[in-house]
Amino acid sequence: MPSEDAPSLRTRRLRIIESGESASEPPNAFALAVRAGLRSDPKTLPCRYFYDEQGSRLFEQICDLPEYYLTRTEDSILLDHAHTMVAGWIDAPVMVELGSGSSSKTRRLILAALQTYRSLQYVPIDVSKTILEESAEALVEEFPRLQVTGFAANYRDALAGVVERFDRPKLFVFLGSSLGNYEPDQAVDLLSLIARSMDPSDRLLLGTDLDKDPKILEAAYDDAQGVTARFNLNLLERINRELGGNFAVERFEHQARYRNDLHRVEMHLVSREDQEVVIPGAGLTVKFSEGESIHSENSHKYNPAILDELGNRSGFIEEDAWTDADHRFRVQRWRSRSGQSSHSRTEV
Repeated sequence: MPSEDAPSLRTRRLRIIESGESASEPPNAFALAVRAGLRSDPKTLPCRYFYDEQGSRLFEQICDLPEYYLTRTEDSILLDHAHTMVAGWIDAPVMVELGSGSSSKTRRLILAALQTYRSLQYVPIDVSKTILEESAEALVEEFPRLQVTGFAANYRDALAGVVERFDRPKLFVFLGSSLGNYEPDQAVDLLSLIARSMDPSDRLLLGTDLDKDPKILEAAYDDAQGVTARFNLNLLERINRELGGNFAVERFEHQARYRNDLHRVEMHLVSREDQEVVIPGAGLTVKFSEGESIHSENSHKYNPAILDELGNRSGFIEEDAWTDADHRFRVQRWRSRSGQSSHSRTEV
């Protein structure tokens, strides 16, 4: 029979910190976002609202689709190079992951760090306390020498807490091409925030999807089985479920469009006809013309020149980079420009 104090032993290696008022959204945040987005011209909806329970399940299915190369390509890079990515410190750095979710992307790095340093402090950051608790429980169960301190907060609050709490070298991790959902100036703002949180001994691992044949890109966001379409349309179903909307989902179609001028794939929900939708929970009645769209997501794609510009504008210098054989995806290791001449706490 298992010892009764086994769960408490695991708990001692696990802590979740709620940081700042923004650790969770106000109850009416979704309604306010829907109201603002559908009253704008052109109409928009924030992509962060894709991930309710149904949307999260659909995204897991997307990650296994043959067209959606991003997840498995990044994973193959991590499999081949994780030990090099986490190398360079005398003692284990604190591994800080932005937008950790289920932490599935990071397991290869965690394992490599444990094999290199024997123990590790992992600090996942996510707005969802529930997801943090679930993933942290699974991780400390899987890795006995791992300690987890999660921050349920926005990035600004969490990074301030990380800097205050951990006076040790850190490896910041931002994977999954999550940066691609940010507009270029927003991406610079976020990267600059990370750079200002870093000491000379700290590093950033950044995963980015590379620009490529538009046919490959559009297929990744408009698969033959229609899973991505259901994922996108689930936004309308979520409005119906949570805000009492009367969207007839069959009157909208999913579209994925590559914009060569902006180096991004856009996802849209396009009205098939003239129609009117009532959303009581958002205090809104909205009219759609045939062919009018709701812009639901941008996924920016990168090339070395764009990445160099992002790094320069954000205060980073590239130290190393890894890609797959087909040059579809790239993981880069950056250091803060302000710390380029000092490595007293690392072996880099």
